[in-house]
Amino acid sequence: MQPVLETERRPFELRDAHHVQQLAGHIDIAKTTLSIPHPYPDGAADWIESRQEAARLGSGYAFAIIHKDNDSLMGCMGINIASHHRRGELAYFVGKPYWGQGFATEAARRVMAFGFGSLELHKMWAASMASNPASAKVIEKLGMKQEGMFREHVLKWDRFEDLVYYGMLKSEYEVLER
Repeated sequence: MQPVLETERRPFELRDAHHVQQLAGHIDIAKTTLSIPHPYPDGAADWIESRQEAARLGSGYAFAIIHKDNDSLMGCMGINIASHHRRGELAYFVGKPYWGQGFATEAARRVMAFGFGSLELHKMWAASMASNPASAKVIEKLGMKQEGMFREHVLKWDRFEDLVYYGMLKSEYEVLER
């Protein structure tokens, strides 16, 4: 079952699909993420519903980042699980109107606590395009350490992009949380 992780937000719901399309459809979001298309087509946010099944199976979780004051969607924070390896990949986007306000960092900290605590993961990791320093800043604020760069690893819009990989072990997380 998809858990609800409370900070100042509410759970992801299918009714958020239209707002996901609006936020993720911004060209500045699409150009800094690996898999968000531009333009963002109608129906592409139906993945929200399929993530419920992933949560039931324990293979992944998607959490809405919601502003409780006005119930508006600000973005998405997800974790994809490689259960055999007890490893989770953190992936996210935040809508452009909400950039630079700490929402991604807050949501990521809560998802990391869920991953290392409830899911008993051994490691959590994240990747960002080298051309997206804001994403790297969020990941570094979490205490993740750079583990390497895959040069020109992905093709995004006819341009090869470097991917920077970050990681944190549960033992490192526990030291930070003391």
